[in-house]
Amino acid sequence: MNTINTQPSAAPVIQALRSIGYNSQTAIADIVDNSIDAKTSYVHIQFEYDMGNGFIRIEDNGIGMTETELQKAMTIGSKDPRDQRDKEELGRFGMGLKTASFSMGKRLCVITKKDGKLSERCWDLDYVSGKNEWLLYKSIPIEIRDKIGQPEGKSGTIVLIDKLDRFCGFGTHKVLKQESYYSKVRRIQRYLEMVFHVKLENGLIITINGNTLYPWNPFLEGNPRRIEGEEQLIKVNKKLVRITPYVLPHPSTFNQVDYKYAGGVKGWNDQQGFYIYRANRMVSFGDWFGMFPKDAASQLVRIKIEFTNDADDDWKIDVKKSTITIPEDAKQDLYGVAKYYRKVSQEIMLYRTKATRTGGRIKGSLNTWELATDDVNSSYVLNRTHPILNEILKDVDTDIRRKINLYLKLVELGSPNNLLKTSNMAKKAEQQIDEKSKKLVIDYAEILFSTGFELDIEKVAETISIMAGFEGIEISTIKTILEKEVNFNVSSNT
Repeated sequence: MNTINTQPSAAPVIQALRSIGYNSQTAIADIVDNSIDAKTSYVHIQFEYDMGNGFIRIEDNGIGMTETELQKAMTIGSKDPRDQRDKEELGRFGMGLKTASFSMGKRLCVITKKDGKLSERCWDLDYVSGKNEWLLYKSIPIEIRDKIGQPEGKSGTIVLIDKLDRFCGFGTHKVLKQESYYSKVRRIQRYLEMVFHVKLENGLIITINGNTLYPWNPFLEGNPRRIEGEEQLIKVNKKLVRITPYVLPHPSTFNQVDYKYAGGVKGWNDQQGFYIYRANRMVSFGDWFGMFPKDAASQLVRIKIEFTNDADDDWKIDVKKSTITIPEDAKQDLYGVAKYYRKVSQEIMLYRTKATRTGGRIKGSLNTWELATDDVNSSYVLNRTHPILNEILKDVDTDIRRKINLYLKLVELGSPNNLLKTSNMAKKAEQQIDEKSKKLVIDYAEILFSTGFELDIEKVAETISIMAGFEGIEISTIKTILEKEVNFNVSSNT
């Protein structure tokens, strides 16, 4: 054979694996995935500071591993992602235990028990780098045996990571202070409560330093004011994807504590978007994937997307299980769902009321504003069916009614939301404006001329040009419209 078996150098590869892109939150979550795959009912996590020379210890009561299984688990790239797996299995590449651990510290020790028999292995990256060879210790160093302990019962696994240079600065001149260390631990706790909330709701127990984690459900399960949209099933490459949209209640319905809690790890505005779940484990959250901007009016929308691990290639899930890419086949469906429910959120935020859904639409006869069309980016208009307005209009004559309606049109055009949509109107030598704006100029000018005051075309054009909503229209353009379209001899008595 005209080939050579080339063994990569250990030291540079190890450093590359350490920089694969984990943060401490995704790293701990990836290790917990292994415990869940091992059918554990609890995961106990311990963070020890010890002036920066501490450790991270993760214990479960799963099925454990034989020595052969442990050797495979400690081998880099031990699993082919193309292999058939159990539909609930979270692991994919056979990399997570090692790369997640190496991203935090330079030593990884594992002791496991299966059917009462103990097995152990240890990676020490200082030793690997020094020898520049893939040398794995068959036993755990004596100095940390008391720290790692042994699994209780007939089965279970304990992972211990120390020499925490990247987690807290061990061995460097920038060791984290104790307060910062435990602030980091609290952020990890909040992250785990979010990404594993389905598992926690279904009975999994996770503790950190003796504190039990409670599920943080981004969709506010049990809140009677939230809107749960119609569940949709789509197929991507012949695999089912489940889409369930949610619109949360208006922030004014929460007390201060509940409002902050519902905001999640990113806060209300940044938590909006798609929440993507793989095998009941959140892998991505709070992202519109370039389909929409994040804005305050849409902050109530959180859309759940679920798929199984056989669709990993379609969604291009990465080693860390925290980054995905939306398949092209799914984009149009997701865009349509998100567009509609962003509109629902906008209406709730505008009206500050709990919307009621009838026939798939938001109804609000007492609301003062409403969207002009079903387009998310449409302008807002005043609710002309409001009972108070109707009472006023039925008691006035035709001329007064016309003037009131014209004034309301000007209020609409000058609303802050609508101004944002027209403020970038380009000024050109021969400016063109749409017919709607042109008609408003004409109507407003006719009202001014009908007042009976002595006005000329210059004054009227200047007055209109500085009104809210007309800033983008040049005075010369307004003057041209007035000269062509407006009757300057309108009497105040007509």
